[in-house]
Amino acid sequence: MQLRALRGAILCRENTKEEIVERTAQLLREMIKRNDIRPEDIVDVIFTATEDLTAEFPAAAARHIGLTHVPLLCARELSIVDGTPRCIRVLMHFYTRKHPHELRHPYLEGARQLRTDLPE
Repeated sequence: MQLRALRGAILCRENTKEEIVERTAQLLREMIKRNDIRPEDIVDVIFTATEDLTAEFPAAAARHIGLTHVPLLCARELSIVDGTPRCIRVLMHFYTRKHPHELRHPYLEGARQLRTDLPE
């Protein structure tokens, strides 16, 4: 088993607690599903959110889907002129037998334009 890093992003329609938790949970589930990740193999998860998302911590979604033992960290995404609004990004470290080129990094709900170079 090797330590790997997985990226993903999702856009929210609005700045509400429910939307942030729902969208982040959707992204986390997709990351886990696409890459056959077992929760016990997750080392940590780092979340960033753009400055227009203030209603909830994205990490709350991880607890909501049962990742209760995983260290989580939230941070503010850089505020870049013409940056993507209402965006949550995730960086997950986990152990796997997969090679880096086998990983599938999900960019959902309009976030695909952030990384068109990665396979879906």
